[in-house]
Amino acid sequence: MLKNLATFKMVYETRSFSQAARLLFIAQPTVSAQIKQLEAEFGSTLFIRNGRGELGITPAAEQLYDEAVKLLDDWEELHRRLNNGAAARMSLRIASSHTFAATVLPQLLPELVAGFPQLDVHVTVVNSQAVVTGLLNHSLDIGFIEKPLVASKLRRHTLGADQLVLVENPGPWLVREVDSGVNYFTKRYFAEHNVQEPQLEIANNALIVDLLRRGYGRAIVSSRLTGGLAQRDLGPNYRRQFYQLLPETSDKPQLDGAGAFLAKAAQRLLQAHTNHAQQG
Repeated sequence: MLKNLATFKMVYETRSFSQAARLLFIAQPTVSAQIKQLEAEFGSTLFIRNGRGELGITPAAEQLYDEAVKLLDDWEELHRRLNNGAAARMSLRIASSHTFAATVLPQLLPELVAGFPQLDVHVTVVNSQAVVTGLLNHSLDIGFIEKPLVASKLRRHTLGADQLVLVENPGPWLVREVDSGVNYFTKRYFAEHNVQEPQLEIANNALIVDLLRRGYGRAIVSSRLTGGLAQRDLGPNYRRQFYQLLPETSDKPQLDGAGAFLAKAAQRLLQAHTNHAQQG
């Protein structure tokens, strides 16, 4: 049953039987069979194929997903406790948007591991909207974003400022995907300056910066990523904030200390960078 639920969870999140099979390293017919077993178990249809390659989600799937996430998390935690005896370890699932991951996490993570050796830390890098989604569906414990998103069931703490700059080379605009924090400000700039030039969408900051360093394309990026590049400061209207997001109510109160530690450490690191930039 747990294996079937894990497969269901992956299909629900990817909206694709084939993609779920690839991510789980199993055959697609196995995915289909496991979903059929769940549908027979609960007497409900979970997914609807509409004939255009899209997968519809039924109300039964919506309800089962919330419970499946909780059950799988509880099972993983129980497994860890039994394997580790009295010195139980805990899993801390962190997701970060791209700029924060590239500029702050490399300094932050060693401090976290040293301060909380009992935690098994898992880090993923996604865009800001995906961080919010993961926290709301309980697949994450702590998130870091660079887009002013709010959600009724999440707490948001401001960590520090990040100045956006414009780097210009021959070639198209290099833009992030729609749900990213940088895209939010890029679209604002396009509207303000009536930008009509060709665009190349790239869902990865590192690749965008590498192209800029090779003298190709123009992009709005964090000044923290552009050392050595000719750039134009876009001013206070393009000075955004980094945020930490936490669930409003947590079923893992033991992780509250790690959340507070990360917030204070991130604020310290961001302020130190700002001070250094001002002195320079």
